[in-house]
Amino acid sequence: MKVRLGLTVMIVALATGCSLLSEKGNESENVSEMTMQEAAEQADRLLTATLKSIKPQVQWEHGIFTDLTCSVSRRVSVTTIISPERRGAFLGVVERHWEKQGFIHRAANKSTTNPATFFLTPDKFQIQLSFGYQGQAHFEVTTPCVKKSSVASPRPVSGVPDYDGSKPPLPSEISEFWSVNTPISSTSPNS
Repeated sequence: MKVRLGLTVMIVALATGCSLLSEKGNESENVSEMTMQEAAEQADRLLTATLKSIKPQVQWEHGIFTDLTCSVSRRVSVTTIISPERRGAFLGVVERHWEKQGFIHRAANKSTTNPATFFLTPDKFQIQLSFGYQGQAHFEVTTPCVKKSSVASPRPVSGVPDYDGSKPPLPSEISEFWSVNTPISSTSPNS
C-alpha cells in the first residue's frame, strides 16, 4: 500500500512538472538557450549545492544518468546510512535549503519508511529527494526541455568517488548523527 502511494505521488509530481514544462512562456530565456550538456552541468551544480548544505555532511556517489529526447536526468545516491528515525529530519534539512533557494514545493510522500519530496526550481528543473531500497536516500534532477546535444558524465567532485557509470553501492557509511536510531527533537540541525 505504501509503495503504491509513493508511486502515485511520484507520478503526479512528474506529470505536474511535465505539464509545467510544456506550457509556452514558462521557461526563462537562459534555459531555452541551454544545450543538454549545459543543463546537465546546472543539474550537477544543484545536486552538489544541496548535498553540501546538509549538516552533518553525508557521503554520496553519482548515480546512473539518462539523456532523454530533449532533457537530462542526473542522480546521486547517499552512501551514509540514514536511520528511519532521522529520515524526517534529513528531509527537513533538504526542504529548508530548497525553499531558501526559491524552489517551489510540488508534492511529498509522508511515508515513514520511504518518504519523498518534489520541488521545481524557478528555471523549471525538477528536483527530488526520495528514500528507496534499504532506506537509501536518492536525489534526482530532471532538466527542462533544452537544445539537443551530447552529454558527458558528471565531472569529478572533491571527496566523491569518480563516476564510472555503475550503480552506486548501498548505504554503508556510519554517521554519528544520521545513522542513530533515536528520533531528534524539534531543534534539528540547521541547513
